[in-house]
Amino acid sequence: MSTPFVSAASLSLHAAPPSPSATAQLQALQLSYGSRAVLDGLDWQLLPGQVVGLLGRNGAGKTTLLEALLGLREASAGTALLFGQPVAQLDDAARARIGYVPQQAELFEWLTAAQLLAYFRSFYSRWNAAKVEGLMSRWDIARDTPIAKLSGGQKQRLSIIRALAHEPDLLVLDEPVASLDPVGRRDFLRELVEQVIDRGTTVVFSTHILSDLERVAFNIAFLNQGRIALQAPLDELLETCRLVTGPSSALQALARQPGVQSLASQPLDGGRARGLLRFHHGVPALAAPLLSQAPTLEDLFMALTQ
Repeated sequence: MSTPFVSAASLSLHAAPPSPSATAQLQALQLSYGSRAVLDGLDWQLLPGQVVGLLGRNGAGKTTLLEALLGLREASAGTALLFGQPVAQLDDAARARIGYVPQQAELFEWLTAAQLLAYFRSFYSRWNAAKVEGLMSRWDIARDTPIAKLSGGQKQRLSIIRALAHEPDLLVLDEPVASLDPVGRRDFLRELVEQVIDRGTTVVFSTHILSDLERVAFNIAFLNQGRIALQAPLDELLETCRLVTGPSSALQALARQPGVQSLASQPLDGGRARGLLRFHHGVPALAAPLLSQAPTLEDLFMALTQ
């Protein structure tokens, strides 16, 4: 049985300098459950218009991170800003700019869908009634049926409609398509691309379905050991990263070359190793004798979320 990848990314990256225009800025965030640190000095920045897919193993803290980002869970240390304001002190105008779909749809199940949407509409000055009606029709959600009688997939769709209706500037989605069938996932992703991304909304969403990320996530963030190990555009990662196999000494020498970043390493038998390397300025000649292959998103996930 081979030794798993050991990620080096969190040791080699530094926090991005604060940006006054950032949608969200987390710095040195610390949050623990008992003696277990779930977020451990985490730094993260989300810029306007970014679409970020959040990846991490089960139990890595993705939901905790998203809740801390929104001020729904209080960190023990560090700072969290949304639209330049501390998340614990957001004013009403800032709150109205946020859309959130939790992992479990939290709906008033004694109401009908129409009643629920009318209730939430009263909180927002900006509400796209035409979008709501179009989605209700396309997703075949009965307006006058009690929510308790809707299927799990219909409840999830209704939760998504509620989050999209006021055209938020920040949309946070925690496993938004987990209860949808493949057709429902495709419809939602098309809606996300056509309606949300085109308006320059900042979107962050977690999912365990990698093929969904490949369709819409322009940036990927890997959560590992309580920190964002790496965040970068997906197409850039697939283009600049390589899985490289060869003698351990040769991989170490290659990783020391200018413009080469070692993201993860895995020892193999016979003094050999496999490494995930990122080549910022092209692949140097030193790599020519080594076995090299372009990674898939699954390869990146396996290497960076151990």
